[in-house]
Amino acid sequence: MMVENITYKDSGVDIEAGDKTVSYIKPLAKKTYRDEVISGIGGFSGLFKVPSGYKEPVLVASTDGVGTKLKLAFKLNKHETIGIDLVAMCVNDLICCGAEPLFFLDYFACGKLSPQQTKEVIKGIAEGCIQSNCTLLGGETAELPGFYKNNEYDLAGFAVGVVEKEEIIDGSTIKPGDILIGIESSGLHSNGYSLAQKVIFEIAKWDINYKHLKLEKSIGELLLTPTIIYTKLINVLKSKFKIKGIVNITGGGFTENIPRIFPDNISCEINLNFWKRPEIFNILQETGPIAKSEMLRTFNNGIGMVLIIDKNDEKNTISEIEKQGYKSYKIGLTVEDKTKKVFYKGGFYV
Repeated sequence: MMVENITYKDSGVDIEAGDKTVSYIKPLAKKTYRDEVISGIGGFSGLFKVPSGYKEPVLVASTDGVGTKLKLAFKLNKHETIGIDLVAMCVNDLICCGAEPLFFLDYFACGKLSPQQTKEVIKGIAEGCIQSNCTLLGGETAELPGFYKNNEYDLAGFAVGVVEKEEIIDGSTIKPGDILIGIESSGLHSNGYSLAQKVIFEIAKWDINYKHLKLEKSIGELLLTPTIIYTKLINVLKSKFKIKGIVNITGGGFTENIPRIFPDNISCEINLNFWKRPEIFNILQETGPIAKSEMLRTFNNGIGMVLIIDKNDEKNTISEIEKQGYKSYKIGLTVEDKTKKVFYKGGFYV
């Protein structure tokens, strides 16, 4: 019996669809190019010059994903903003040491490539790169038949930045009496989604399109709100003030993230009454119910990034943040304490 030749496409991998996707990505990527790009999308690797003007440049790298927030994109069939989240998760970590993001690489993996879906995701990644002045230098689109469900995918990102060695922000100069400034988040950002979705879909049994009386959007739309990228804001603040520490409030919330940058003799006190927590966090906590301690180590509770500054810079820093279009609050201060913990006052429903 004669057996006809089989192709890669017969096994579920469509090379032509992949080629079409790459051809769509190239012009999007070019919109993100900085002057230092030597070669970008299309080669076996991307080439990028170290920017001029640095006396002793230190390269900084970060990698991350968006976790189970992807499930909301699948349920709503909306993929335009999840790429922004991917970039944000990487570059918001980079800038915590004072680094300038330079370039970004993505990994997109699916069971069967959908060019339209992939376009939407990559469009969001390009937008995130534009927001952070970061070049989309390359990436990988992987089609893995049978590994992922139809119309589902996974994402990972990798970013590289640079900082002058003597200007690295590492928290080493933090002392008792310094001020913690909290900068608003846009919602959950990309952390705590496994717990949030358990509360919403398993405990409350709400539909993705459910509209809570206290919310302006459906629960799905609200939770899919993209993460704020703080790069440009931090660049402005660095140029005007001495920032002693920067904390990205991601997985681990306040409780685990803030002490990461403290010297051995420093802890902090945070007053939870010093800002108004967005309603979505109240709804999640009450519906769960979720203990106060769990809220504080899982979610950002309305604060996406925390700065540690000298008390004399408090008013001017908050004023400048507002000038740049963001809300911020003095949320606490550092204290002398060797436990390196966050102590809380006031606040949330227990």
